Amino acid sequence: MIKSWMIIGSIAFLVGFAGNWITPNQSQWFRHLQRPKWLTFESAIPLIWTIIFICGAWSAYIIWEHSPNTEITRLMMGLYLLLEIFTIAYSPVMLRFRSLIAGTILGGTGLLICLLITLAVLSVSLWAALLLLPYLLWSPIGTYTTWQMSRLNPQDA
Repeated sequence: MIKSWMIIGSIAFLVGFAGNWITPNQSQWFRHLQRPKWLTFESAIPLIWTIIFICGAWSAYIIWEHSPNTEITRLMMGLYLLLEIFTIAYSPVMLRFRSLIAGTILGGTGLLICLLITLAVLSVSLWAALLLLPYLLWSPIGTYTTWQMSRLNPQDA
C-alpha cells in the first residue's frame, strides 16, 4: 500500500520539477540585476526553500493523517497544492515576463495563502501550523528582496 507521505512528497517533488522544467532560460537577465547591498545570503536561498518545502509537505501529511479522505482534508490538500504552485510560479513567471513586480505579487500572494492555511490548520494540529512558520518567516524576506530589486532596477520592474 502506498503511504500518504509518499503521495504528498511525490506531488511536491513533481510540482517543483515541473516548475523547473517550464522556467525559461532567462537566468542571465536575472543575474545581471542590481541587488540590495544587504543581500549577502543569496547562495543559501535554494537550501532555505528546500527546507520550507519539506516542512510544508510534512504539515500537509499531518493534516491528512488527522482526518484522511474527508472533504475538508481534500480541500486543505488543494490549498497546500495551490500554495506550492504559487511559490514555484515565482521564477518561471518573473523570468518569462522579465518582471520583478510579477515576482513581488506572487511572493505576496504565497504569503497570504500560507497565512490562511496556517490559521485553518491551527485548530487541527499545532505541529502542522508550526511547520508552516519557516514559510511565514522567509516569504516576506524574499518578497521584500524582490520588491527592493524592482526599485534598484526600475527598467526591469
